[in-house]
Amino acid sequence: MKTISILGSTGSIGVNTLDVVRQNRDRFAVAAMVAGSNVELFAEQVKEFKPSLVSVFNLSKVGELKELLQGEDVEILCGEEGSIKVATHPDASLVVSAIVGSAGLVPSLAAIQSSKDLALANKETLVVAGELILREAKNKVNLIPIDSEHSAILQALNGEKKERIKKIILTGSGGPFRTFAKEQMANVTVKEALNHPNWTMGAKITIDSATMMNKGLEYIEAKWLFGLDTPVEIIVHPQSIIHSMIEFVDTSVMAQLGIPDMRVPIAYALTFPDRIDCALPTLNLAAVKQLTFEEPDYEKFPCIKLAQDSLEAGQSMPAVLNAANEVAVQAFLDEEIPFKDIAETIRIAMNNHKPHTIDSLEDVQSADRWAREEVRKLITVTTH
Repeated sequence: MKTISILGSTGSIGVNTLDVVRQNRDRFAVAAMVAGSNVELFAEQVKEFKPSLVSVFNLSKVGELKELLQGEDVEILCGEEGSIKVATHPDASLVVSAIVGSAGLVPSLAAIQSSKDLALANKETLVVAGELILREAKNKVNLIPIDSEHSAILQALNGEKKERIKKIILTGSGGPFRTFAKEQMANVTVKEALNHPNWTMGAKITIDSATMMNKGLEYIEAKWLFGLDTPVEIIVHPQSIIHSMIEFVDTSVMAQLGIPDMRVPIAYALTFPDRIDCALPTLNLAAVKQLTFEEPDYEKFPCIKLAQDSLEAGQSMPAVLNAANEVAVQAFLDEEIPFKDIAETIRIAMNNHKPHTIDSLEDVQSADRWAREEVRKLITVTTH
């Protein structure tokens, strides 16, 4: 029996994690959970999985949650302090980090410092503080990626040596605008951007897929997880069947294939290095018929290059990239800026930033705050 804590239980990763637990109650128990604002769903999850501790990130929802959980034997906390308590719960040996965005950094870091293995779906944690996270985790805990691409790399590496990697090949669907002409990109709507062809995800990550910033963030995450000196190539694979590949020094290529369902990499992260029956449909390649590949269009999707440039600049620049992206994506979702301005806003913020060293959590948070303020100023100027 493995006992877990879940950071972000009401998001798509959290919901799928609980479904894996539901199908394997003889293997997993839930010690503690964090949710953002969806207290109705959260209350249902608490009643079903019986954690001893829960926390809601949105302070204004605490009263409503307490009312919904009257009679339940559970401690209810709130805010960042509550998230840290969940991440460091003494009964949990593994923490699933699925809070969206940079809000996942502090509790993820707290989990590592409490010697908890971390199943990481929150790629922003490594994007904004990769060096800090790896330093804390080294020789102490396992960092197990949940993202399908990084899970695929981990699986392809099984039994292999990292130093035998020639390059990592990150695949991406290309999102909903893969076939759009550049001129069409100027007028895309929020509804169109949220209509992903293969995956069902939360709003923020779905927009990141539409801009292909998601692939840029995964590029940075792959570098931290598998070696900064390791070449990483991005290739568009519309069918989302090959989740990523590794080319080794002898030119052999190992690929991990599977249906596009997040419960597969989640189950692998929960049982690593073992596997369990996921009770899902098997991959039918005859029905898929063909697997196709194409180069990403860096001109149409400039966010990929922005992410790569931020890692090359190093220091605080990836934290600025991430924070700028989070604010710009929300502004697009709120219909304050057009889709094409997401990348341009990030680019200007990066150009205006003077990178500084990242030696502590405070350094990361300082860069994050600067970028958010800078982007809000930029948006205010363009909308007035």
